[in-house]
Amino acid sequence: MSDPAPSQRRPWRIVHSEASCGWGGQEHRVMAELRGFQQRGCATWVMAEEHSQIIARAREAGIGAVPVKFQKTRMPVDAVRLALWLRRERIEVLNTHSSRDGWLLGIAGRLARVPLLIRSRHIDVEYPNAWVSRHAFTTFADHVLTTSQKITDHFQRLFHLPDERITTLPTGIDVQLFHPQGVRADLGLTGEGPVVGMVSVLRSWKGHSVFFDAARMLHEAGRKIRFVVVGGGAPVERFQDLAAAHGVRDLIHFAGHREDVPEILRALDLLIIPSIRHEGVPQIGLQALACQTAVIGSDCGGIPEIIRDGETGRIVPIGDASALARRIVEALDQTEATLLLSARGRQLVDEKYSLEIMLDHLDGLYRHHVS
Repeated sequence: MSDPAPSQRRPWRIVHSEASCGWGGQEHRVMAELRGFQQRGCATWVMAEEHSQIIARAREAGIGAVPVKFQKTRMPVDAVRLALWLRRERIEVLNTHSSRDGWLLGIAGRLARVPLLIRSRHIDVEYPNAWVSRHAFTTFADHVLTTSQKITDHFQRLFHLPDERITTLPTGIDVQLFHPQGVRADLGLTGEGPVVGMVSVLRSWKGHSVFFDAARMLHEAGRKIRFVVVGGGAPVERFQDLAAAHGVRDLIHFAGHREDVPEILRALDLLIIPSIRHEGVPQIGLQALACQTAVIGSDCGGIPEIIRDGETGRIVPIGDASALARRIVEALDQTEATLLLSARGRQLVDEKYSLEIMLDHLDGLYRHHVS
């Protein structure tokens, strides 16, 4: 699929659906696609719960917002109602992102005969009832999008998807916004020493426990490092208690949810992505590479696809706090080597993972399926 010149791009009519009410990487991806195609002159909508964060952000961005209640008891009626809406608005591309909206909008899309139904998958999870789940990715989807090759490989084994029915496409990064030059955030830190941090939604599988253990080891070894955790989602008190249980509550500064992510990444000397499961290609990893912030990631999911050990960053075994502590010391002490890895990381994003490259790939996918 060749990418069209700007003058040849088609003004698509695109809907994304998202059942989650929270705000994390998955929702960021939805908005990145919607805003990107909106700027290319396409008509875009999001379908989500009325009180979800993505509905509010869509309205702020001037993107169409369609409130939907994702309830099983309402599915037959809502599927017909939404099918009528899809037909009336002449929707050409419908992209679903979670289980509840995948089933509801998959059925509605088939009833409305939407030309292209896409099912996106952002994290790697198991499907205990694969014989049922496969319908969400086959019967009610013409194409599957994943954020990492590992997820793609898993799906092809599990659901027997041929290559032409599935595409790996990590979230593209705005390389003008995420850039090594620019303002650095004030993280509210005191004292001296390099700043090492995590930037993620507060979820159990993101590996905060591993990060806290490594911080304790480094402190006990006499290393003067300032540690910060940025992110919201789950109650921060739960993770503060977790830090206390690991003996590092006084070492970790919790900065909460922040919107100034480029500035935060530029303020870090080292970003840690110690995920223990479910990870695709994390957007924060690509964003850090774009900012030339040094990165250490775990060998989890799609992390090694972008944080390439010895090429763009450093990788440690999943759950290995000792290895993480050693590689933090290595990254901070081997300055020239770390700078070289960071420069290669920026080059990788420019060549393969920019927002425009992602949008061009999607445009090509749409043109391949829609006459």
